[in-house]
Amino acid sequence: MSAHFTRDNFNVAIQSESDGVTGSCMQITVSFPDRSKTSFLMDCGLFQEPEYAARNRSFSFNPENISFVIVSHNHIDHTGRLGLLQKKGFFGKVYTSTDTSILMPLALQDTCHILKEAAKKENTSPIYNDTNVFNVMNMVVPCKFEETINVSQNIKMTMFKNGHLPGAEMILLQISYHEYEDINILFLGDIALKNMFFSVPNLPDWVLALPLTIVTESTYGDTNSSDIEFNFKRNVKKFFTEVPNGTLINPAFSLGRSQEVLYTFKQMQNEGLLSKDIPIFLDGKLSQSYTNLYLKRALSSIDKENLDFLPENFFYASKLDRINLCNSPEAKIIVASSGMGSYGPARTYLQKYISRSDSYIHFTGYAAEGTLARDIYDAAHDSTVNFGGLCIPKKARISYTSQFSAHAKADEILKFLGQFTNLLLVLVTHGEPEVKNKFAARIVEEIAPKNVGILSTTVFFRIGSRGLISAKPTSPLQVK
Repeated sequence: MSAHFTRDNFNVAIQSESDGVTGSCMQITVSFPDRSKTSFLMDCGLFQEPEYAARNRSFSFNPENISFVIVSHNHIDHTGRLGLLQKKGFFGKVYTSTDTSILMPLALQDTCHILKEAAKKENTSPIYNDTNVFNVMNMVVPCKFEETINVSQNIKMTMFKNGHLPGAEMILLQISYHEYEDINILFLGDIALKNMFFSVPNLPDWVLALPLTIVTESTYGDTNSSDIEFNFKRNVKKFFTEVPNGTLINPAFSLGRSQEVLYTFKQMQNEGLLSKDIPIFLDGKLSQSYTNLYLKRALSSIDKENLDFLPENFFYASKLDRINLCNSPEAKIIVASSGMGSYGPARTYLQKYISRSDSYIHFTGYAAEGTLARDIYDAAHDSTVNFGGLCIPKKARISYTSQFSAHAKADEILKFLGQFTNLLLVLVTHGEPEVKNKFAARIVEEIAPKNVGILSTTVFFRIGSRGLISAKPTSPLQVK
């Protein structure tokens, strides 16, 4: 029997462990005609929405049966459960880009510390420990962009530069078996097509011409780039004009966002929009460590000419400085992690300054449902915000901008998808359920690939060399 009639015997099953934006983890199982199987993961992230917190303690699959993991970038919602995976029996390789392999130890150690502190407060055990993190880092295999490697006997992988973060990748998998046609899958990861610190090359023509299944995020799947208001510089200038001795708090993600915000303050100083007399502080050990990696030119994906990004009158803030900064009446800017405000020094500053009318809290990134940042933003002025049982009145000015977002907007992803000449299937993931539905509908209408599906915990997709074979509802997270 020819390969044409037996192609369904050679297929890939994909299911997501996440229904929302965080906790990214896809189990991918390749079934070969000889009845052998290879199961691996694309990312292994931590859930940050409180409603999904219980999922951080377990997996739907047996980690001992996972052959390897591919990590798309160094954000905790894509890497934060690797320690748990190892604790529960995973001893395979972890493939990621060279820059991500440099960044990951800092992130995983920091996450381990946060989980320990959270476990103490909840009177429970942490989900993994420092030994598990150490073991994970010994499993990491750094990979170069655009270099094709064999991750198993029948699976080739090529990583392409992605603008989301330094080290972020799009990942092409080419799965083969004897005379059968290859199954080609391109995982976009958290995709951005540009970055303040480096250029993002176009995909090679040979990739654009492949018969492809593409897995895309949809974080801003209901937003076009024209909807984004570039309001940050204007808001900051207006605040210090009206409140010369005010305090500006910028919760910011440690990697990428903190450095971009600092670069923006430098631009404002050079443009005369921000006084160089106002001190600017960066608080958070992880943010400071990442910033040092930028400055030391340790990350190869960053363009070297973009490393003069620190503003004047800039300082690293220590834990001791934090106490003084919380009580100082003088004008200042504080960039602090975490970006969603639930952890790290940002939480301390938010609790201190939210009740002060001479302060301005300007969020700089996405805030998931149930996080402190979302609670603060959604609360009405003069209402109270709950800080771990302490109710504090909201008196500060509050703003949010998505102009720094490291995620491509709907129209940008659609334009990107339009480059491919043989698009068999698009699977939508990494978005709030309603947003995923809206974005999938736009892909159907504007791109018209052969099929479009939405990844979730209750359905898995089986695909072959010619695209979709089946989409089957199943018991949550049970792929057979």
